[in-house]
Amino acid sequence: MSLDGAASRVPSRSNSFSSREYISEETYLQTRAPVELAMTLIPEAYTSPDFYAIEQERVFAASWIAVGCTSQLQKSGQAVVVTVAGRSIIVSRDKAGRLRAFHNVCRHRGTRLLDDGHQLLRTARIRCPYHSWTYDLAGNCLGTPLFEGSDIPEDQRGVFDMSGVKHFDKADYSLIPVGVGSWAGLIFVNLNPDAPPLRVQLGDLPVRLAGYRLDEWQVVRAKRYQVAANYKLIGENFMECYHLPWVHPELIKVSRMENHYRWQGPGLYTGMCTTPISQNSQAGGWQGLRPLSTLSGTDAESGRFVWLFPNTAISILPNHAFIILAHPEGPGQTGEETLILTHPECTESPGAEDELDQLTLFWDLVNRQDIEIVERVQAGLSDPAYRGGRLCYHFEEPIHRFQNMIIDKMVGIDRVPPGDEMEMVPMFARKDQRLI
Repeated sequence: MSLDGAASRVPSRSNSFSSREYISEETYLQTRAPVELAMTLIPEAYTSPDFYAIEQERVFAASWIAVGCTSQLQKSGQAVVVTVAGRSIIVSRDKAGRLRAFHNVCRHRGTRLLDDGHQLLRTARIRCPYHSWTYDLAGNCLGTPLFEGSDIPEDQRGVFDMSGVKHFDKADYSLIPVGVGSWAGLIFVNLNPDAPPLRVQLGDLPVRLAGYRLDEWQVVRAKRYQVAANYKLIGENFMECYHLPWVHPELIKVSRMENHYRWQGPGLYTGMCTTPISQNSQAGGWQGLRPLSTLSGTDAESGRFVWLFPNTAISILPNHAFIILAHPEGPGQTGEETLILTHPECTESPGAEDELDQLTLFWDLVNRQDIEIVERVQAGLSDPAYRGGRLCYHFEEPIHRFQNMIIDKMVGIDRVPPGDEMEMVPMFARKDQRLI
């Protein structure tokens, strides 16, 4: 082949997009096309530090982000510290049992108040480790800095008292609040003080999933993973069944390809359904635990799989749920927090712990297979020769839906996508059905 042949015409990424182009509609015209004509999102959306920085502000700082489960914060004084869009956030319950969220910074000199992770605030106080300014669980500033437990001699405390300082009122120095809400046993925060209510983002999901009584489910297993891939690749892999025969030989036995449907209404989410789920194989499966007795109709025999924008996977079976909270840590790094939840009724029978162990092993197998493949995708996307590909229309409509949600946020459009006309759209044509 000559030097000026086909290889020389491969598009180069030497002239990468500018930050301004990442927020321009013109950049995404090929992905904005109807799904049967659309190309995938630009590779830079998964590899560029500049895209990642803008995405953190326009997507993660402006959306309702799931950060944990209500069953992990059941009592007053329990707290968890999470990171959203680069901000450290404290989520806790106050004395009245209400969820509260605050920026994890002292109002005095900006000191980080609490360390990352779950903790129990035994005194029901948040105390700054620097100068001992202290706050209650409603975020109110209690004093500056002397409270019960101070080891400063009583006759020397006056010098620390700020009650006589001019133009100073403790009420003006409460912790900086963050929007917080809950649904289906999940806790959400939103950094945007002007954000629409959580119900707008959820769309019709509360109605679709009402029969599962998810608010009553509790975390029974947890595991963390580190993934060398962009969080969107984890989501896009989750929301399509096209890869199952080649990546998941065990999963395909309990979630057969011919039993897959698209299952999504209006809302910032994508959805699929497997109905009916099949019996366990030798490699395991989803059955074992007692199913929730109050389920009816297709809920009693189906698996529901929702990717809630922007970063949460919710897999709901009749006897348990598997949650992935995908925390972006850079363009090509994601921390995964995975949780198995179930209703207390489902663990009442003898052998429930063994069944939970089996579920944990099966989900770990499936998740590790997914991690391996999305890391290979990340490596491929980093090759300048790749400039995007065609979506497989019948199987990858949810990816097109999700990628256009990302584009909306990047270019400053606030909208909720509509749903399918049918409740369940078959992914495979049968004699009595046609693909929609």
